[in-house]
Order: sequence, then C-alpha cells, then structure tokens
Amino acid sequence: MKLISPLEFTGTRAWDALDIERFTGATTVRLHWTDQAYVWHVNDGAEVFVVLKGAVDMHVRQTGREEVFSLSEGDIFHAEAGDEHVAHPRGAARVLVIETEGSV
Repeated sequence: MKLISPLEFTGTRAWDALDIERFTGATTVRLHWTDQAYVWHVNDGAEVFVVLKGAVDMHVRQTGREEVFSLSEGDIFHAEAGDEHVAHPRGAARVLVIETEGSV
C-alpha cells in the first residue's frame, strides 16, 4: 500500500507521469504533471481524464468543428475511442488519466 499526494508530484518535463497501476486488460492509471499542451491525438480506447490540480482547456474536434471544454479542479473529461482531442493546461496542472495501456 502507498499514499500518493498529487501536489507533491512534479515532473522533469511536460506530461511526465507517475505510473500508479496497470490492471488486467491493459488499463493504466497514471498521474501526469504538465505545464505545456499535449498534441492532437486519438486514443485506441476510452480515456478518463481528471483534473486534480490546476486548470486545463480540453480542445475536441467533432464533425470538423473545434470546441473547447474548460476543466477546473475535480472536473472529469471522458473520451471514447476515436475522439480527437488535445489538452492545454493553463499553468502547471496535475491530471489523473485512466486509459488503455500504450495509448498516445
């Protein structure tokens, strides 16, 4: 057993991650630290993205249109397989991501 305090985790580069668990069926739980945007991507499976500290603008593309969801601490973003999206933190952020292992 261990206690993980997200506020104490700081990466050495954007989107650095602390692997917390890998479940049977290739699902991972990772704590990310970042202060920079990710890249536009489409996951192989579903993704659950929880803002633990900070704020993140989640950009999504649907039917050729871009939309932005502003996420605050405690907000959860869910993307299905095939949903195109990119996270843009506003300053430093700590995010818990649950997704298929090896997703982009």
